[in-house]
Amino acid sequence: MEADLLVTTFPTMTEFQRALTALNAIGVACGRIDPTPALSLVAVPAIVMGREERSALESAAPDIAFSGWVDYHIPKVAMPDGPAPEDAAQSGCFRRAGIMVLGPCVADDKKIRLIAHLEGELNPLLPYLNAVLPHASYTPKAETLTFMDGYRMIALFPRRITIAKADEIVDAWLTLERIRFLAEQTWRDRDRIAPSFETRKKPPALEIFKRLPGTNCARCGTPTCLALAMHIWTGETAVRRCLPVFEEGGTFSHLREPLLEICAGMGITGVDYR
Repeated sequence: MEADLLVTTFPTMTEFQRALTALNAIGVACGRIDPTPALSLVAVPAIVMGREERSALESAAPDIAFSGWVDYHIPKVAMPDGPAPEDAAQSGCFRRAGIMVLGPCVADDKKIRLIAHLEGELNPLLPYLNAVLPHASYTPKAETLTFMDGYRMIALFPRRITIAKADEIVDAWLTLERIRFLAEQTWRDRDRIAPSFETRKKPPALEIFKRLPGTNCARCGTPTCLALAMHIWTGETAVRRCLPVFEEGGTFSHLREPLLEICAGMGITGVDYR
């Protein structure tokens, strides 16, 4: 049954091949999800197996670099047809992505979160993306651009991407490919785009505010929870300054994980995404 299965992927094709070799050696079968060639710059095949099979594999090959394990859900979206995209080596912005961290979302364990590391350098591109994404929020000092892709939270850093609330592994691949395509297209058209260094604070701050207690207790040193949310977003205040959420036995400790997750999904520095 779907509920009894787990899925994982790998940072590189080399690690995937090592996992297949180990599975063959111990005689354990697995399912596979192979990305189409159109996703070849952002995806490595995933494997699907039960919990006992996972334990056997990890015991037989403890040094394999798995990205992480999440509950398997049948993909509801189709992968695109077509040839593999050309490696955008000439731009240097987004050549290839590898999923390094994969895990369930804390606030919604039916969704997944991931961190992908990049071959390339996004920092020169961020002001141009900020110009073409009207609801994005760019923080030049932190070299971070965050935006929503539907209900998915995306944060772009110079050499990594975080995605929160992807539906499952194929949806995660498709989201990465949309980002890659947007980066490639924006870089190609940059001579016709006026870069924007504007920081739009309101939407991300409101998402943080929704996960604060809303009591306006001022114990954090700011007069209201909304002011605290703004300071967290701009990096002026650490998220852990909210004592009702983070102190031992705090009244609102149940908000801790959702608050950390939204901050991590937005790429706010100093938050452990894992």
